[in-house]
Amino acid sequence: MHSIIAYGIIFWGNSPYSNDIFKLQKRAIRITMNAGSRVPCCESFKKLNIFPLHSQYILSLSLFVVKNIEEFTSHSEVHSINTHHRSDLYPPSIKLTKYQKGVYYSGIKIFNHLPQNIKNFSWNVKKFKLALKRFLLMSLFYTLDEYFDWISRSDLGSFI
Repeated sequence: MHSIIAYGIIFWGNSPYSNDIFKLQKRAIRITMNAGSRVPCCESFKKLNIFPLHSQYILSLSLFVVKNIEEFTSHSEVHSINTHHRSDLYPPSIKLTKYQKGVYYSGIKIFNHLPQNIKNFSWNVKKFKLALKRFLLMSLFYTLDEYFDWISRSDLGSFI
């Protein structure tokens, strides 16, 4: 089931239908682990080393950005001021919701929200992928809102 979910996820992972797919993924995990329908899946995901749908979306989209980093503009290319976010990618100022939910804009937003020590590996895809996988397996984001709120979570600790 993982290969089916992962196929083209950077294009459909941000759609409203992704929650329906996530429910099916949790049902498959419960069947695999022979767990009841009311048993939380968090530990089962960790035991099986499987990412929840939105964590897989974050992984795939972040890898897309790193592999195509030359297509993106960094803050340091836009202005010469040495700011804290100089290594972040510069999001275009387009207000169309359809564009903002697209691969390019969502990729920038997700990449910029990654921990700095993971972004530091963006020059090496293999190290970046390994560090990102560790982070995502530790946190197991069930929604993108959880991902964007992760900074306030103290339980993540060190993931590298």
